[in-house]
Amino acid sequence: MTYPSGPYGHGYGYGYGYAPPPPKPGVIPLAPLGLGDVLTGVFSTYGRYWKQLVGMTLIAYTGAAVVMAGAFTAAFLAVGDDVDRLAGMPSGQSPEFADVQPLIVAFGLAWLASVAGWVVFNGLAAASVPVVLQEAVLGRRIGFGALWRRAWSRVGSVIGSVVLSTLAMILPMVLVFVGAAFLFVALITDLADAASGSDHDSAGLAVTGLLFFLLTFATLPLSVWLWVKFSLATTAAVIERQGPVGSLRRSSALVRGSWWRIFGITLLIGLMVGVVSVVIQQIISFVGMVPVSAYSPGDNPTPSDVLGVFGGVVVLVTVAQLITQAVFAPFLPLVSGLLYIDQRIRRENLGQSLAQTAAAPH
Repeated sequence: MTYPSGPYGHGYGYGYGYAPPPPKPGVIPLAPLGLGDVLTGVFSTYGRYWKQLVGMTLIAYTGAAVVMAGAFTAAFLAVGDDVDRLAGMPSGQSPEFADVQPLIVAFGLAWLASVAGWVVFNGLAAASVPVVLQEAVLGRRIGFGALWRRAWSRVGSVIGSVVLSTLAMILPMVLVFVGAAFLFVALITDLADAASGSDHDSAGLAVTGLLFFLLTFATLPLSVWLWVKFSLATTAAVIERQGPVGSLRRSSALVRGSWWRIFGITLLIGLMVGVVSVVIQQIISFVGMVPVSAYSPGDNPTPSDVLGVFGGVVVLVTVAQLITQAVFAPFLPLVSGLLYIDQRIRRENLGQSLAQTAAAPH
């Protein structure tokens, strides 16, 4: 389902110069949103649809972990004999490239499969948030089956928009590192000339440092600007069924003229969520270390005893942190989705169209 766009009349006249409050069929009023409305919308959506949001995120994380575990297990089974042969080589004998080539190929392919699985399943999680938000704004329910089908149908476009926007953001950073490499070479050359006693102006060192600082100072704000410029692309890819390039163009058009507002709201809520998430993860890590600090290995602990204690703690802490990440992961996509809807309400008079859609039989 896509949200219709287009102008609508100002049909909210109420007599005596007053106007009734805007309709609110779901988690937000269908009017331009302030910071308080965005915060309320985020927590209301999370409160009503937390099972769908956290559930899809956990499915995505679990799916990515299963793909990674399966890929590396298959790689180990494929080259297990080669691993044993390398482990059994006489001391002092170095393996040749032909001996390690199967391991490089097998585990390289496993790494690629893991990355592909991570990208696909995280694309599924990212696509599910705007789907949930569509129904939350209209005050409607959505089951896991419908959520899965609608989110899965947009995974390709979501992944494409994320990849393109990420490339756009990191390109300035790549230029920084390339420039830093050239400046580093120039710096080393200056030092070598100075050490050899050649007549060389030491001011060149200061110039290279100044250029690197200016280059970094210029590109970091550019990366932030591009991040905000394309921050609504994922939501546009799902709600408007845009392709990757179209999603970026759509986000750019909606952000234009409201960059600072979108940046401020996203940064503020992002910092709030980030601080709470980090505190909880630190508490989990601290609690997980209590059994380790209290563990007494005895006189002759076996490796299996030590592995059992430490391995169990690592697994429990990892699972707890994974669940914590899944709980907090939907917050920022919800913020971006609400800002997308807010911009369309402000620019395209989306409010009445949403009100009509909410009132129509479902």
